[in-house]
Amino acid sequence: MSTGESQRPAPYRHRKTLAVHKRAVSCVKFSNDGELLASASLDKTLAVYSVETLTLISRLVGHSEGVSDLAWSSDSHYICSASDDKTLRIWDARAGECVKTLRGHTDIVFCVNFNQPSNLIVSGSYDETIRVWDAKTGQTIHVIEDHKLPVTSVCFNPDGSIFVSGSHDGTCKIWDTAKGTLLKVLIDDKAPVSFVKFSPNGKFILVATLDNTLRLCDYLVGKFLKTYQGHSNRIYCITPTFSVTNEKYIVSGSEDHGVYLWDLKGRLIQKLEGHTDTVISVTCHPKLNMIASAGLDNDRTVRIWVQDA
Repeated sequence: MSTGESQRPAPYRHRKTLAVHKRAVSCVKFSNDGELLASASLDKTLAVYSVETLTLISRLVGHSEGVSDLAWSSDSHYICSASDDKTLRIWDARAGECVKTLRGHTDIVFCVNFNQPSNLIVSGSYDETIRVWDAKTGQTIHVIEDHKLPVTSVCFNPDGSIFVSGSHDGTCKIWDTAKGTLLKVLIDDKAPVSFVKFSPNGKFILVATLDNTLRLCDYLVGKFLKTYQGHSNRIYCITPTFSVTNEKYIVSGSEDHGVYLWDLKGRLIQKLEGHTDTVISVTCHPKLNMIASAGLDNDRTVRIWVQDA
């Protein structure tokens, strides 16, 4: 008999700790086919792991400074990394080789994203610009000089026709990919915008701001639908994400060293504990009920969490 209350889902539990980096782990992302996991670090390297065995299979070496972000191509063959050395690099993930270096930014490259066909790359930098690149030639297609402070996050929508950017200047903006023109200012507020991401269906944008707040926005009408709170986020650009394999969750790291899971309505479902520093990045497996999380310098690990059967 139904009580009107949905049954609480099975909890996630710690499965394995991957300790291969010598400095803070800045980003973790599962490949789109779910076979690989990649991590980026301030130790100037990226690591690629087998999801099946949860072991290191290659290390990507070549950046001269720390790596802040990474993005997978749609076919899970390539990784693009964003580095403090002012460059982006495109890597063959399985071969462990750099196939192209993208130069043009004049300061730290902080964020990167592929479009769905993976022929375009968008990046954001501390030089306050956004660049759209041709992934094959490495040439810049657009340079957008509109933000007034570092660009913290960039993300294409599922069909790649538009992309969204967030900045420490407190704005979140939507751009036309083909023209590089501004379509809409979604937020113009005091709190720095630390992260933006389109939902898997492309209808919503998840926005994080440095006032301990995550919000889900219907960007077509410019309305915020839900707010997710409880975590701590005032200093770092923590990168939350969507989980869609079982229950639909919003998942985020926190400056209190935890990983937080909310349902879409904003109810806190679980807090995962075990990291010993800020959890800066989380990623959810595209097919399995699995989460990977990354810790900063006092932790330096990637932790794998799985949901009980």
